[in-house]
Amino acid sequence: MTRHTIPLGRILGIPIGLDYSWFLIFGLITWTLAVGYYPNEFTGRPPQEYWIVGAITACMLFVSVLLHELGHSAVALHYRIPVRSITLLIFGGVAQIATEPPSAAAEFWIAIAGPVVSFALATLFRLLQSPVAGVAPLLALAKYLAYINGVLALFNLIPGFPLDGGRVFRAVVWGVTHSLRRATLMAANVGRFFGFLFIFSGVWQILGGNAVNGLWIAFIGWFLETAAVAQIQQQMVQGVLAGHTVADAMSRNYTTVRADEALQQLVDEHILGGGRRSFAVTRGEEIAGLLTLQRIKQVPRPEWSTTTAARVMIPVSEMKRVRPDTALGTALEEMDRDGVNQLPVMQDGTLVGMLTREDLISFLRTLQEYER
Repeated sequence: MTRHTIPLGRILGIPIGLDYSWFLIFGLITWTLAVGYYPNEFTGRPPQEYWIVGAITACMLFVSVLLHELGHSAVALHYRIPVRSITLLIFGGVAQIATEPPSAAAEFWIAIAGPVVSFALATLFRLLQSPVAGVAPLLALAKYLAYINGVLALFNLIPGFPLDGGRVFRAVVWGVTHSLRRATLMAANVGRFFGFLFIFSGVWQILGGNAVNGLWIAFIGWFLETAAVAQIQQQMVQGVLAGHTVADAMSRNYTTVRADEALQQLVDEHILGGGRRSFAVTRGEEIAGLLTLQRIKQVPRPEWSTTTAARVMIPVSEMKRVRPDTALGTALEEMDRDGVNQLPVMQDGTLVGMLTREDLISFLRTLQEYER
C-alpha cells in the first residue's frame, strides 16, 4: 500500500486499499445516477432518495469491481503466485500480482477469472430482478448492476494489453509461440491499437457535441495506450538485459557502516559528503543488515544523533538479496515486485556487491551505446 491509499483490511490474506482517486469517481457516479438514471426509473420520489440510492449503487459497483479482482487473485494464489495488494481507484481496480505466471495456461485462467466473475454477477443481478420487481428502487438497482457488470466483463475482454482480454490473447500467443516476450509485445501493440481507437472515438463524440462521454472515452483510450507503451518499453529493457547477470552490473564499491554508528555521523560523512543512498551495516566481520536513505528519513531529525544504524536497518534475516549469477532481468523484476531501489549481492553468506537502480540504468546505457 502507498501513502495515497486507505487500507480497508485483508481478504484471502491480500491487503485491500482505496486510492484517493476513488472518491472522485464515486462522486461522479452518484451524481450521474441521482440526477439522470434513477429519476427516470422511478418518478415522484424526494431528491434525497435518488442520492441515497445512487450512493449505495456506486458502492455496490465497486464491490463488484473488488470481486472481479479477487477472481484474478484467487486463481493466482492457486498457482502459488503471491498477490501483493488489490487497490480500488478511479478506473476500477487493480490486483498487484507479484510475478509473471509460470505458464501460458496459468496466464489464461488468471486473466479469464475476472470477466467470469463479472458475468456471474451480471447473471445474479438479472435473476434478482423478478423477486424485487415490486420495489421500484431495488428493481432499478438490480437492473443497473446487471448491466454494468455485463459491460465490465465485455470491456475487459477487449483483446488488448493490459486489459484481461489482452492477457487472454497473450496467453494464446504464448502457448502457440512458446515466447512470453513475443506474446507480450503482440498483445501490447494490440492494446495500443484499441487505445488509439478509443481516443479517436472520444474526439469524434466531442466534435459531435457529446463532450462528457467523449472526454471519458478519450481518457480511457489514453490510459490504455500509455499502459501498453509502458509494457512494450519494459519488454524492450528485458530483451536488452537478456543474457546478462547481476555480476555484470553490480557495484563492488559499496559502503559499510558499523551497527553502533549514529545516523547523524553517517549522514554527514556518507550521504552529504559522498552521495551514498544505501549502506551495508556490519557487526564485527559479519553483515548485520541493510540501511537505506528511506529508512533514515523515517527517523525524526532531532533523533539522528542518538539513533544507531542497528535500530533502523533492515535485519539480514529480512533483507532482500540476489546472487551474482542471477539473471539481470530477474533482479529488476524483484526490485519492482518488492518496491526496493537496491539489492545486496551475496554469495555463500558473504556480501560481494550492491545492485542499485542507478547501476541498472548505467549498465543499460552502456549496452545501448555498445549496440550503436
